[in-house]
Amino acid sequence: MSVKTRVYEGKAKILYTTDDPQILLAEFKDDATAFNAQKRGSIEKKGIINCSISSKLFQQLETHGIRTHYIDTPAPDQMRVKALKILPLEVVVRNIAAGSLCQQTGLALGTVLKKPLVEFYYKNDQLGDPLLTSDRLFLLELATPEQVDTIAHLALQINKSLCEFFGRCDITLVDFKLEFGLDAQQQLLLADEISPDTSRLWDNSKETDPNLRVLDKDRFRRDLGNVENAYQEVLQRVLKAIESSK
Repeated sequence: MSVKTRVYEGKAKILYTTDDPQILLAEFKDDATAFNAQKRGSIEKKGIINCSISSKLFQQLETHGIRTHYIDTPAPDQMRVKALKILPLEVVVRNIAAGSLCQQTGLALGTVLKKPLVEFYYKNDQLGDPLLTSDRLFLLELATPEQVDTIAHLALQINKSLCEFFGRCDITLVDFKLEFGLDAQQQLLLADEISPDTSRLWDNSKETDPNLRVLDKDRFRRDLGNVENAYQEVLQRVLKAIESSK
């Protein structure tokens, strides 16, 4: 077996080569960042928890016809994935107003949107991952019009599937971030991860308390405490929902 080589390190994961050039090994980290890495810390067992949640959600989405980069999990904090050319776009789907949408529009936190909002951001840390207009997206040649249409359609499909699944977990999916990449056949696949790091998740059983209901990285961003407990709660509910559906 060849020695694995680090090919990329992001805020939450490290990617390594494998014996197969079409397969990469993603190692999930316990590191936590917020506000474009201006705030840094660590969440105990975050790598294991997020890897497990992401792998289960990718498998759920595959059953609904969504193609993903997921292959398997050789270790609790590791995921084997298909090697993709990642598009420099962060795709955010919003069901309820929170975070930057409230800051930039004045909408009250918790406002239920009449329909899901799909937004595109330029994946560029140096620029602060800015929100893109369609004209700017095409000016920068970040994706073709056909790819953008396909991504928007897939994002809404994914949102529908995840909302239904999290509903079975007694969790509201407020918003979440997606990334996509192209495989060797130039097909778009869902990539990155889906976890409390990349989603806003609210506990329906504690909906009257705006702080207690938070089950995602907002607990770290806003210094709410009990971050690992919240992540563990999401994992346990995800596993229970999957087990009950068998």
